[in-house]
Order: sequence, then C-alpha cells, then structure tokens
Amino acid sequence: MSTTLQESISPARLTAEVRRRAFAEGFHKVGVVRAEPLTEERARLEEWLRRGFQGEMKWMARDVERRTDPAQLLPGALSVLVVALNYYTPHRHTGEPGTGKISRYAWGDDYHDVLGEKLRSLLAWIKARVSAAEGKVCVDAQPTMDKAWAVRAGLGWIGKHTNLITRDYGSWVFLGEIFLNVELEYDRAREDDHCGSCTLCLEACPTGAITEPYVVDSDRCISHATIELRAPALPTHVAENLDGWLYGCDICQDVCPWNRFEQPTEESRFEPRPDSVSAKLSEILRLTPETYAARFRRSPVKRAKLAGLQRNAGALAESEGD
Repeated sequence: MSTTLQESISPARLTAEVRRRAFAEGFHKVGVVRAEPLTEERARLEEWLRRGFQGEMKWMARDVERRTDPAQLLPGALSVLVVALNYYTPHRHTGEPGTGKISRYAWGDDYHDVLGEKLRSLLAWIKARVSAAEGKVCVDAQPTMDKAWAVRAGLGWIGKHTNLITRDYGSWVFLGEIFLNVELEYDRAREDDHCGSCTLCLEACPTGAITEPYVVDSDRCISHATIELRAPALPTHVAENLDGWLYGCDICQDVCPWNRFEQPTEESRFEPRPDSVSAKLSEILRLTPETYAARFRRSPVKRAKLAGLQRNAGALAESEGD
C-alpha cells in the first residue's frame, strides 16, 4: 500500500520502516539527516583546494556549490538517507616477488554497482510506500560529500588519514546516500572523534602524504598516483616508496587501531576475484586492451586504465630489479 506525502504516516513511523528496509537490503549502518547546505564542510573543502591538494582530481574544484548543497542535486530535497556497507574480507597479500598489491576495496566487484543496486532498490521501495516521493541516489561518482554526510548522520568520524572510521567496522566501509523530498525523523547525535593522540597513520605513510592530521596532499599519495594519475611515469617520490603497491594503497588503514574491530562482510560480491589481491607483474605487463577489459570488467581496477596499471607494474618491476 502506498501513501502520498500529504497522508497521515508520521515521519517517525516512515523513518523506522525505511531503516528496517535498508538493513534488509544488506546495509550495515544507516543514518538520516536533514538536507541542508554543508557550510562548514564547504569552507574546509575550499581551503583544501586553495592549497592545491587535489592533485589530478581537478573535478573537485568544479561544482563546489552543487557538491555542498542538496537542493542542487535534488530540488525540494528534505532528507538525506546515509548508508555504510562493510567490505572487509579476511585475505592477505601474498608478498611474493614479482607481484603487486591491490587495495582491499578493489578485490571484488565494483562498489558503485553493488551499492548502487541496493540503493536503487531501497529508493524503489520508498516510492512504492510514498507515491509522491522523489529521490537521487549517490555513490561516490556524483558531486556530493559522502564522508561529510556520514559524519552528520552519526555513522562515524573522519580519521586523521581522512577516511571515515566507524566503531563497528573500522574504516573498511563504502558510503552512499539517497536524497529525498520526504520529511523523515532525523538523527541528532554525532560520533565523537576517537583518534585521540594517535598518529600511526601519519607516521606510516611512506611519502608523507598526510601532511598534518586530517589533511592529505594528493600529489604525495600512493593511492592517488597509482589510480588517478595519467602521466606516463610515476613521480620519483612515489616510485621510490611504492612498497609493493600496484593499485591503490591501504597503509594508513592497515595501521589504524580502529581496524582491529574489522568484521568479515556478508556481501559475497566483495570476495576477491582471481588474482585480485596480489597480481603478477608479468601478467599485467602482457595485457592487451582486450584482455585488460575482460579481466577487469566491473572491477574498480579499471579506474587506473591499462596504461596506468602497466606503468605501475613497470615501476614495481624496476624497483625489484635494483
């Protein structure tokens, strides 16, 4: 049975139903907040951009207003439903010579597809329940600040490495949102910052990319260089400190004490694909456009493009030969 926005179902009752449905879809954390401009968060974003820390991610400077104002994404937006999905699987890199490490988030299917499917299913359920409801699904690719909304919704706090940390699952979570023109009951409590005096992530970063607590210089970040950078060669300060990383980097998350609370996910699509935890450099270097497309179809690794992935493999192979 559906209802219109004007009918008598209360925001509290609807919110409770939406939460139950979100957990039924497989999400691990759910929060609901009012759709309002991210004023403080916008100021921090603009300062980060002013310092030139976005690296290759030039799109971060575009649509700043749209990125921080829900009304720009969905006219008439009243509520933001924020979700987190645990992606941790208990596997380890082989560490064998001639292999490159792949970031944990990219071991399984593309999270854009997995979260997007779940969020679209949830939005369809909401529309069936509230006939006049309209919504906008966001999973990282859309111009919105996922971590800022997760903090506002009480899902966790931003760690000194700038990843969202949750009490339940550490930082091994994907985030997504549904912006809605429906009034809901909003969460008021936010999670305190529990990083305390810990500086393990700053100390562990081999390139010093975490220039100060809560600030990352993308130009110094191994993950940024091995995924986003389109230059034919890696910067020297990155190439000399790859520490075996072929795609992405998890060092700052691996050393975080809050990731002792990691729990294996129930989402089977995040289980590693063949040779996705550690990849043989010789195989990567032999890939053709056709074999690359087949191997990494619907995988996050395709973000690096074939040229970038082979550049990374070449840098690792060269470092092993030294």
